[in-house]
Amino acid sequence: MFVLAIDQGTTNTKALVFAQDGEVVRSASASCHTDYPHPGWAEQSASEIWATTRQVIGDACAGIETEIAAIGISNQRETLVVWDATTGEPVGPAPIWQCRRTADECAALIEAGHSDEVSTLTGLGINPLFPASKLAWVLKNRPEPEDLHRVGRLRAGTVDSWLLWNLTGRAVFATDHSNASRTLLFDTERLAWSPRLGEIFGAPIDCLATPMASDARFGETAQGATTLPAGVPIHAMMGDSHAALFGHGVRGPGKVKATYGTGSSLMTLTRQRTLSSHGLSGTIAWTQDGNTAHALEGNITVSAQAAAFMAEMLGLNGPAELSDLALQVSDNGGVCFVPALAGLGAPHWQDDARGLVSGLSLGSRPAHLARATFEAIAHQVTDVLEAMEQDLGHPLNGLSADGGASANSFLMQLQADFIGKPVERREIAEIGAFGVASMAAEALGMPIVAGAKEIRIFDPATDATARRGARNEWKIAIARACR
Repeated sequence: MFVLAIDQGTTNTKALVFAQDGEVVRSASASCHTDYPHPGWAEQSASEIWATTRQVIGDACAGIETEIAAIGISNQRETLVVWDATTGEPVGPAPIWQCRRTADECAALIEAGHSDEVSTLTGLGINPLFPASKLAWVLKNRPEPEDLHRVGRLRAGTVDSWLLWNLTGRAVFATDHSNASRTLLFDTERLAWSPRLGEIFGAPIDCLATPMASDARFGETAQGATTLPAGVPIHAMMGDSHAALFGHGVRGPGKVKATYGTGSSLMTLTRQRTLSSHGLSGTIAWTQDGNTAHALEGNITVSAQAAAFMAEMLGLNGPAELSDLALQVSDNGGVCFVPALAGLGAPHWQDDARGLVSGLSLGSRPAHLARATFEAIAHQVTDVLEAMEQDLGHPLNGLSADGGASANSFLMQLQADFIGKPVERREIAEIGAFGVASMAAEALGMPIVAGAKEIRIFDPATDATARRGARNEWKIAIARACR
């Protein structure tokens, strides 16, 4: 039995074919382009997202003789796709999760006193990260969507619903609970779209996808939609962060996972629906076998992307060269870099914060900037983990790492040093794809039984005094960036 995982991310679309022992039989990847047309704006082409998905499915499944038993979809979250149900064409670019174009509108809603009501219903804070204000912006600023909505042809959804609609030949318009819970339009207690939230944001909920359990049988592939034959069931959908948590094998509270990608997401399961008072989000991890698992999450806007940014600024050929440069010094020389390149996410939530380098002296060298960049990635993750512990009222046991930047052992050691807890890195690189493939296989009653996978553990190597010093230095820099 093979299971196909579609992992549609911000920078790449991937397809991986998993065997029942958890091994990747074949895989393919295609890059995705992001436009930044105005300061604070970030958007992608939904047509390109679908085109790259068709491409990687064809490449990954070429020559596969064993039947694909099921498909799972893991996707970048909070990106809004709006399209015409009749023509199938997107209505303008898709504002992605990094887009801050509705910062003023969100600030106005907070000023009007809607924060508590929205947080109670959704577990989330009002922020332009989430699709609710983006949908209102699209209807207000683009003429076509309002006309389409009036005649019932408007479809609005996250990337999972856009892919599902195309895979099924426009037959199924649905999303899963994990993605729905990230929209600011979903009542996470009732598991339904909220008319009241739609009213607050000025976003119609009648054009949104049908919410379903994460392990539902969402539909079947249509003939000609891709190179796959008709009738292959799509049997799992989750947001990428949720899929990664599932892939790590986390099924109960106690451990946090961190995904080191363009941004970072930290997530830990909770025993019940939990509202944060420390700048985090209450969210739905997934619904499986009729049971809804809840979680706390912190989203960092710019994480590993900071390394690519600094590498370019220093004229280096990517993050790997930046890491090599950072290793030339034993400390940061007093230099601190706050990568607030698109504002600051959890737990600070400062949309108007901007990147900051402090502590420069005549003794500063490019290597100190390089090291400060990797330290910044680890510090931001530590900020979120500490906020989680404050919300939960007890320490977490450790951290499971995934995402492209987790392959950097220097970064992982810094992370263990800053949190003062062990960091685990699994051999499975594409942990989100593995997670959604596992859920799809379990839904079929044929679970993936992965063999023993190597786990490398990074134990803290600094004492408490050095840790406190590094953290205090970071907190001073964060305070300056948030002025």
